[in-house]
Amino acid sequence: MATALLILHGLVAVALLGAITHQLLAVWAPSNARPRSFLGRFRAVHPAGYANAIAGLYVSAALLGAIVYLYFTVDVQPALERDRHWHALGFFDLKEDFVAIGLGLLPAYWVTWKQRVADERGHTETALTTILAFVIWWSFLVGHVLNDIMGFGS
Repeated sequence: MATALLILHGLVAVALLGAITHQLLAVWAPSNARPRSFLGRFRAVHPAGYANAIAGLYVSAALLGAIVYLYFTVDVQPALERDRHWHALGFFDLKEDFVAIGLGLLPAYWVTWKQRVADERGHTETALTTILAFVIWWSFLVGHVLNDIMGFGS
């Protein structure tokens, strides 16, 4: 059961990673990018269209992560402590804090993207998207590395 939940958590995280990365590149792409260029194609996609998906995936990933965390605390964390992987556990603690900050920012992120005026480049949306992208990338990389260090269920 725990392995199936971890795989589901990973799949949701990958979908979230793709959506936030696409939105981040769309808001940071220069407005004068050639339409047929790599960045110009990102600008052609309306980044506001990703807000609902990102909010839903973020909440889903956080809830699945909270469920999987129970198994992590019982099965994996004691072995990491025994093997003195303090740096990995410290990064994981930061991951928890960042995810909580992201959950707190999520309503503001969603509201600003939903109230965005078309063709207006908003700095608030860009800033919130950048912060959430950092949180999501940090969480994905730390979770992946921690799983590589110990493996799940070993």
